[in-house]
Formats: sequence, structure tokens, C-alpha cells
Amino acid sequence: MTPDNHDDDKQPPLEVACPECRKKVVWTTDNPYRPFCSKRCRLLDLGAWAEESHRIAGEPAMDEADLDALIDRLERGGQQ
Repeated sequence: MTPDNHDDDKQPPLEVACPECRKKVVWTTDNPYRPFCSKRCRLLDLGAWAEESHRIAGEPAMDEADLDALIDRLERGGQQ
């Protein structure tokens, strides 16, 4: 009987596209910037979120004045 060779069963590492530049990136713990290809791409993406170029779809958030009015209305028992 020969020992099983499990190396043949290994799948190639997962490759993803960098969200910033679309370069192929191997998804491993060896890449501290994953899913990005580099620190530069990670920082560019962070900057886009900070300047609100990237947004999550959904209802717009209430501004502080609307929130204060809602709280006042609720404190009065829901009456306008």
C-alpha cells in the first residue's frame, strides 16, 4: 500500500480582483492588504469612503434637526 498523496487534492489559491485597480490578487494570509493588491490601493479606497465617494445604498440618514423633531414628537406622545 502506498501513502495517500494529498498534494494532488489541493486547489489553487483563490484569486480576486483588487477593488481599486482590478489587478488579480491571491487571497492568502501572506497578503496583509487583501482584498487589495497594495497599501496604496487600500488607502485610495479608504479615502473614497472618507470623502463619501463610496456609499452604501439605502435610505438617506436623518439629519440632526429631523431626529430632534422626531424625538420631540415622540416625547409628546406621538402628536404633532
